[in-house]
Amino acid sequence: MTATTDSPRWFKSSYSGNGGTCVEVAANPVVPRGAVSVRDSKVPDGDVLAVTAQAFSAFVGGVKSGGLDAG
Repeated sequence: MTATTDSPRWFKSSYSGNGGTCVEVAANPVVPRGAVSVRDSKVPDGDVLAVTAQAFSAFVGGVKSGGLDAG
């Protein structure tokens, strides 16, 4: 496992609106391989969560299928 010393480059989906309810993902995470760094786009200096790649994939799948829509 090799970690980078670069600062994470954060991005959010091109499908994100400007409503402020977005998460950002690190393009070059500084966490162990197999983990994905995510944060709240409204609080860039806030906490960063490291989730497994499997959990992040399930999250993205849930968003794409509409299974996580509020309502």
